[in-house]
Amino acid sequence: MKIYTKTGDKGQTSLYDGTRVYKDSLRVESYGTVDELNSSIGFAMKFVKDEEIKEKLKKIQMRLFFVAGELATVEEGKYVYKIKEEDIVALEKIIDDYLPKIKGVDKFIVPGSSEAAAALHVSRTICRRAERRILTLKREESVSDILLKFVNRLSDVLYTYARYLESDLTIMDFEKFYNEKL
Repeated sequence: MKIYTKTGDKGQTSLYDGTRVYKDSLRVESYGTVDELNSSIGFAMKFVKDEEIKEKLKKIQMRLFFVAGELATVEEGKYVYKIKEEDIVALEKIIDDYLPKIKGVDKFIVPGSSEAAAALHVSRTICRRAERRILTLKREESVSDILLKFVNRLSDVLYTYARYLESDLTIMDFEKFYNEKL
């Protein structure tokens, strides 16, 4: 198998179903950001010591391939591995299981007191960007409501894991920090 095909040298690429689109199209931008998210989660996992969290993150990565595949397909029925409602329920269970273990969850924090938390916060922000890109695409083309909901809930999971893995919470005291010199 060759890595380079030369078919994209003029700025176009093929979607999963063979449709040719420009590489800067909203569809490519959407699944490209999901790909970036997947890589970011893989990087973050290198810092996570909790085996249960690592196992869940690995499963989430697999689901992100389904998200990207669905976004990379225009023709209905060409891609069968779609995100399901049960995937969203599984993400909600993760959140529900970890929230009681987190102090100050209702407060703004300065993220990144541990390597794992910092990396997961970066993944969370990439996930939020992916969600924005997908929402923009959805205004112009067909995108599953379930897929969009999954990505939204995933950012909540990444936030939950990041907060859980913070080693030393710095809760934002706006008054104090506003008056403090840089």
